[in-house]
Parts: sequence; C-alpha cells; structure tokens
Amino acid sequence: MTPKIPESVLVVIHTSALEVLLIERADHPGYWQSVTGSKDFADEALADTAAREVAEETGILVSSDYQAGWASAVPQRHLRDWQLSNTYEIYPIWRHRYAPGVTRNTEHVFSLLVPRQIPVKLAPREHVRYRWLPYREAADQCFSPSNAEAILQLPSHLG
Repeated sequence: MTPKIPESVLVVIHTSALEVLLIERADHPGYWQSVTGSKDFADEALADTAAREVAEETGILVSSDYQAGWASAVPQRHLRDWQLSNTYEIYPIWRHRYAPGVTRNTEHVFSLLVPRQIPVKLAPREHVRYRWLPYREAADQCFSPSNAEAILQLPSHLG
C-alpha cells in the first residue's frame, strides 16, 4: 500500500441555515466528523482533492458543469477554499498509513454549501451514519479539535 500524503482537506458541508453534515467513522464508532481526506498525489489541486473526497464519502458531486435538477450535485462555485490550514500531530492509531517517521499532517479547510434535501450516500467501508445538526451542536460532536474549530468559524466564511 502506498503511504498517505500528509496533506489533506477538511470539507464542512452545510446548508444556508447553517446545518452541518456530520458522518460517523466505520472504524471508530462514535467518532463524528466532516469530510476529510488526503491528496492522492503530490500535485493534486486541493479543490480537486476536496471535490473527490466529498463524492467518495457522501455521494455529493461538485460539478463545474452543474445543471439545475441534478439531485446529487452542486455547482463548483459552492465549494469555498478558506485559505486556512492547520498542521497537527497525526493520531498514533492512524500513523501506520503514512511513511515511517511522518507524524504531522497539514489540513486545508473548505466549505460546501448544499441544499438540505440533497441525497447523501455514504461509503460503507468509511462511514456508517450521518446526521445534520445546527453548526454549534455539530462542533460539539466532532472528535477532532480542528474540525470543531472549523465548524464554529463557518458563519464568518459565508458570503
């Protein structure tokens, strides 16, 4: 298995009413989070990583050629790069996924505005349940401090 690249995205999926989509990890019940994922290759654009991870983990498509009426898609312009990154210590339980000696990851924060009724189709090997919560409640449910902080910053990144 190729080691994960220690550069990732965090995508806070939300509605205009500031409800946030949280997904529960399959490998750690009770660990709720937003969409996250690492680059597949070093020069993958961060926006492409974000769109790919959203599609893989929720079934929601971020499309540059979006057309009204697509049930599981949103326009590319709804994906916002906050130009914010967090560098953190990789939890020991997940370090085996990285090259030997890699202990830190840089996470780039995005948000994605979606309609509340958008269908969500989880990748069952990664996540087992989802729920929509008001953003403050969603932040309280996250196991990751950087994820919780990003959700709390959501109102200041709208516009």
